Amino acid sequence: MSDLPKSVRINEEGPREGFQIEKGPIPTARKIALIDSLSETGLKQIQCVSYVNPKNVPGWADAEAVTAGFKKRDGVSYTCLWLNDKGFERAMTSGRYDMAGRISLTASETFVKRNQNRTLKENYDAQSASIALYKSHGLPVEKASIMASFGCNFEGDMPTERLLGFVAQVFEIAAAHDLKIKTLSLADTMAWATPATIKRLVGAVRGRWPDLELSLHLHDTRGMGIANAYAGLEMGVATYDAAVAGLGGCPFAAHKSAAGNVCTEDLVFMCEEMGISTGVDLERLVQTALLAEEIVGHPLPGSVKGGGTLNRLREQIRAAKAA
Repeated sequence: MSDLPKSVRINEEGPREGFQIEKGPIPTARKIALIDSLSETGLKQIQCVSYVNPKNVPGWADAEAVTAGFKKRDGVSYTCLWLNDKGFERAMTSGRYDMAGRISLTASETFVKRNQNRTLKENYDAQSASIALYKSHGLPVEKASIMASFGCNFEGDMPTERLLGFVAQVFEIAAAHDLKIKTLSLADTMAWATPATIKRLVGAVRGRWPDLELSLHLHDTRGMGIANAYAGLEMGVATYDAAVAGLGGCPFAAHKSAAGNVCTEDLVFMCEEMGISTGVDLERLVQTALLAEEIVGHPLPGSVKGGGTLNRLREQIRAAKAA
């Protein structure tokens, strides 16, 4: 099956993903500088911070300071992450984010215990309280996500019927609260996906719920991020989470080499070269990727920031021929 979209939406998660896992303390001002630089690239959504317990994720002990410091740009949606009601209230108090509720499930008992200290049943039951909280603040609840959708470092591969069961749970919860879920994010939280499993599982979900918009959250720990994104494009998926320069990784994945989301500039490069519009200024994004590498003080895995864009080379060749 090949159903390439004409355009894609990229949700940038580099700041939130990256600074939650970096070992060295990153100055607050440098975190803000990265967000401000991303705001100038044409990206339409940037996830900035995590409102989590600083004892567990010390890299986001300064979430409030970063939130107060970045410059908002018209046309850009700024979001954040929270894992519980306390985190949600911190996010709401800031008044700086485009807030929306979501149903959030995890397809791994072990991972949800490590990540949120809940069992699968407790996490399922907790959605009702979260939805009530979102509604009390007048927030829409039209999105859902399933972490560990493609496999788990603790429990192994994801059988098709098991994932479909978790998707069905999303709709059970939505129906119980008179909600209409429009978008479902399938998260490859621990980088088990391959192009074959992307096609198998995305195809199965699309086959059962053909009107449901899907998005993909693809970690690159095993170097499959861009290949999996390509497989997603072939399946018609038009929304992707990504991380500038490949920043990030999940601190609860029990993998010392856990990588961030698929690299934003590499994804933009691939899409634009395929004729799929991203709305992103790739040259500016490459400069932001180099800034990210400078901020963390070590090499980051993105490729295009090193290899350069083909459009720049094309311009150089044209100029040389015209001289």
